Parts: sequence; C-alpha cells; structure tokens
Amino acid sequence: MVMTHMATYYDCELEKLSHTYETALSSDVTKLASAIRAASESSIIAVGSGGSFTVASLLCNLHEAYTGRVSRPSTPLEMICNPTLASASPAFLISAEGKNPDIIEALKRARAHSARFLHVVTNRAESPLMKCAVEVGDIATHVYELDDKDGYLATNSLLLDCVLIAKAYGELDNDSNQFPSRLESLQLQGQSIGSWLNGASDFVTTASSRQGLLVVFSPQLRPVAADLESKLSEAALLHCQLADIRSFAHGRHLWLAERPNDCAILALIEPSLAGLWTEMAALLPSEIPTHVMPFAGSKPADLVAGLVTAMKLISAISGRIGRDPGRPEVAEFGRQLHYLDLPKYIPPPKRDYDRGEHAKYAVLGAQWPSVGRVGYVRRSLRKFETSLYNQTFRAVVFDYDGTLCSSQSTDEPPTAAVLKHLRRLVDANILVGIASGRGGSIQEHLCALIPEAASKLHLGLYNGGWIADASIPPTASTDVSEFLSHVMRIVGRLKLIGVPIATIRPTQPYQVSVRFHAGARSDEVWTVIADSLRQAGLDFSGAVKSKHSVDILAPGINKSRLVAYLIEKFKVDPYEILTFGDEGAWPGNDAALLEHRFSLSVDQPSRRLDRGWKLAPDHKRDVDAMLWYLDHFELLENGSFRIRDLSV
Repeated sequence: MVMTHMATYYDCELEKLSHTYETALSSDVTKLASAIRAASESSIIAVGSGGSFTVASLLCNLHEAYTGRVSRPSTPLEMICNPTLASASPAFLISAEGKNPDIIEALKRARAHSARFLHVVTNRAESPLMKCAVEVGDIATHVYELDDKDGYLATNSLLLDCVLIAKAYGELDNDSNQFPSRLESLQLQGQSIGSWLNGASDFVTTASSRQGLLVVFSPQLRPVAADLESKLSEAALLHCQLADIRSFAHGRHLWLAERPNDCAILALIEPSLAGLWTEMAALLPSEIPTHVMPFAGSKPADLVAGLVTAMKLISAISGRIGRDPGRPEVAEFGRQLHYLDLPKYIPPPKRDYDRGEHAKYAVLGAQWPSVGRVGYVRRSLRKFETSLYNQTFRAVVFDYDGTLCSSQSTDEPPTAAVLKHLRRLVDANILVGIASGRGGSIQEHLCALIPEAASKLHLGLYNGGWIADASIPPTASTDVSEFLSHVMRIVGRLKLIGVPIATIRPTQPYQVSVRFHAGARSDEVWTVIADSLRQAGLDFSGAVKSKHSVDILAPGINKSRLVAYLIEKFKVDPYEILTFGDEGAWPGNDAALLEHRFSLSVDQPSRRLDRGWKLAPDHKRDVDAMLWYLDHFELLENGSFRIRDLSV
C-alpha cells in the first residue's frame, strides 16, 4: 500500500533535499576537516538544540567511531550551566540560523571560561550568533550557506550539516567516495528509502492512531533515534520514548503490559544486533505494532540514509494525523518560552578559584584525588605573592604565542586590546620585551600596527637568538651551527617515516622549528624528537615545545637571553623585570623565561614553588589571562609599575 496525503509545507521542504544533498557533496570542507583533525586526540563537546542536537549527536557519534575518543552531545543549557565543559575539550556549537538565544548565551559563557578551541557551525553568515562570535573573538566559524530557510522542523539544514561533517571525517580517513552521488541512491540495508516507506505503510497507519511511539535502537544509530524523537515531540505528532534495545529490556517493557493499546514500537537495528532484536521481538505481545528500520551498518552513508528516512517517516505520520509539521500553529506562550532572557534567570557559575595552587599541583602531577592540599605549597604561594606585591618593576618581558596572541599555527597579530596595553606601557616609559620562537612576522606586525612604539619594543626572536627593537627587521646570519645541521638530518628522517611533521624550518644558527600536523599532540611529538636526538648522542635539553611546534635550540639559545640583554643594556636590576609565558614547565618553550625570579604564567606554570605561578583565575588562559594580569598593572610616575593584589 502506497502512502499518499495532501502535500504540506513540510513536504515541499523535503522535495529540496536532493539539491541540498548535492550541494553538500560539492562543498569544500577543508577548514572543517582541519578543525576535526585538530580535535582528533581529544574528546569533544557538540552543542545544539532541536535539529542541531541531531547534528551534534552525529558529530559525536562519528568522532567516537573514527578516533575512539568518548564525546558528548549537549544542549545549550548544559553549557550555560556548566561552561567549564568547554575549558579542556574542543567544543562545536551548532545552529542553522544562529538566532536561538540559548546557543548565543552558551557561546558567551564557553568563551568567558576561555575554551581552548571553540567552533561555530552555522548556515547563516549574518546572524546574532555570528555577530556574537565576532564580538567575543577567537572563535573559528564554519559557515555553509543554505539557500532557503527551514520551516518549523529542521530538514535541509540538518541534512546539509550532517553530510558536511560526515564528508569531513571521510576525507580525513581517505574515503572521499563514502556517499552515492544522488540522494535517491541512499539505501536502508539493500532497499531504497521509498521501498521501505511503502512497506511501513500499515505500521504508520496503526502507530499514528495510538498515543505514543517507542523508538528502540542500536547504540551506533543514536543520531537517527534522536532526530525522530525531536521531530515527533516538537511537532506534537506522537509522544516518543527512546531507549537502546537493552535499556528497553530494563523495565520499559512494563509500558507495553500496562498500556498495550497506547503504543507502538519502531526498532532501528544494524546487523550486529539483528539477532538479539529478533529474539527480543519474538517475546513482545502480539497486539503491539512493531516495525524494523534496518541498517546495513553505522557508516556515515547509513546514518544519513536513516536521517532522510526519518524525515520522510514524519511526513507519513503527519499525513495520517492531518498536521503540517513544517508550519504548526505556535501559541504565544511558546514563543515567550523560547525567547526568555536566560542571563536574567541563570547567573554565571561562581568562579571559585584557588589563586594558583590548582595549576601548580597539576603541573607537578599531584592532581585530585591523589593528594590533599599541603601547607608548604600554600606558604610558598603566599611568600611569592608578598614579594611580588612589594616589588617595583621597570621592565616586562612577554612570550608571544599563547600570551600576547592566541597560540596558533597560523600567524595572526595581537588583538586591539593587547596592542592598547603595549602602547600604554611604552608611553609610561616601561621597558617592554617580547620573546618568541617566531621570526620576522612579529616585527612586521608590530611595526605596522603600532609604529610609534616599535623602536621601544625589544624583540628576542627565534627563541632569543636574534635581539633588536621592533623597528629593525631581522637579517639572515652566515653562521652555521653543526649541531643544528645534525638536527635537520634527524627530523627529516622522522618526517619521511611518518612522524606527523608538517614543516621543518631551520634558522641558522639559532634553531630548527618543527611544526606538526593539526591534531598531533605536542608531548608525543616532543618525545619522539627528543628520543631521536638522544639516540644520536645529541643533547636534547634544548628541545622545547609549544602548543603547535617543537623547537630545537642551538646551545646557549633561549628566551632568557632577552632578559639578560635588558639587564646589560639598560642597567636594570634583575628583580625589576617581570616575565610572562604560557608553557612554563620544561620542556615548555617558556621554561627559561619563567625561571626568572619574578615570573607569572598565563597557562602552565613552572614546577618551581618560588616563581612561575599562574595567579590568574583558573578559567582564564592565554590571552584572556594576560589581559587580566595587565589590568592589574599599576603604572607609577618614574617609568615603573607594580602589580595590584591579584586576589581582589
């Protein structure tokens, strides 16, 4: 029996799915794939509501399948109530139109807690969400424009985003042909979607006359189940319960015994659980309508086929019930519920931080619950704070990547807020130094953005190998370090045999900079390189790491050379210099910088208890933490400054 009903607005949306599918297949997902690659060694958080929650579920499902990293789809409210979810895991916030006030507030709170990696996936370049992303800054946006706006339920936006995400994972897995070229060629375990829908006609008729639908599913098919529940519930078509097929067996069967006339069962099953479901189905009461949506597996093409089938199944159910799920009558109270001012009713979480102890314990490996708080550590902190607040400083030396600008493999200048502080310090006759593993690009940025201050900014480029003020471009040296020549041969061989090295950049006679592929862990790459140097009988103590590279420094080269330069040239007392960095524990590339007596970290502190503390709030890292510190600089009249009490 073929299912037919009067075409609705929702049906008109479904007619556009083929075009949307082809658009997705032809879209460039390079940037999105790069973001996924960068998260490949981490669990991720994906945030969305309604149809976007389905996309979030698919993203986490694929991330777990390809990387083995447990990942979590979340609603915006979960992120709003607990924004620290995004403090350690990459977070992807998904919204088709970018108008949902919940996702906007979730983005603000995640960014306020300095999420290391925040991504927005949307189908509108101009939206409140995109405006917010620009305002809060340091957000990676992935915009894939959709020709037409969805109706009440997500259809084309959902398909577009799901195929794009699946395509990105496929390309990273060297499988660019995972999807058929046409939507109509998608199948459910060997049969077309249309054929399965026709075969489900009697079940749809019976289920539509009942109160609710139990959707039981194989765990790998959760995104399809989530979308069915979302659409059935949001369009008020049927009451829907979700359970994987074993959770269903733990008590939910009582619903069938007590209310056999009120429910039907739709089972989403792939081959690994087909036998189990067959045995379970045989035990169910015969009066309960039951139907199977069979999947050939849980690969991206299978999941997308299931999502398309679910959308069309909703059309069939709505036709039987006589509703248009694309344009329902939405009561005014529903609109008011949707647009409630969340910040008014949900205050930000209390920021209870320990002013440095937690970060120090973490870098020492003494994290919860392995050790209690030790009085000696706290006394060391108090002693450091007392000396810090009592000291007057004439000079400050900053790390660059991860401190004055975001830690990144690309080369972006500091933000306007950071540049404003640099001008303020220079205008107050404070000596300002910037030490970095980078080269001339820093000089170019600073000279272009704050030319009036360039001659008063002292640079230690190539990890302190080349020192001059920012008005002078670095020049090539004719000197050659034999040690670095050996290093080049060693890391070149490592790249050839498959170590995830993207580029090798020598700068004789100072360093060899090794950039690794996005997603590779800096600790692991450093270990491989350091061990290779050790095997060759070379000193590996000069191999230092950042979040995006490993630099092997020639003997005598490190960032503290810039500190020594300021002391010698300007006759500054060493105790009158304050240093900042983000990778303060060796082999971090700021370890030498944070060995200085008065030093502060914006992320990872030094392992020493008498210096290198991270006193910024725990939820602030990198540039956010540096700006927080800078706001506590008290400039004095004689070209000096103090640090105001950081506990206030």
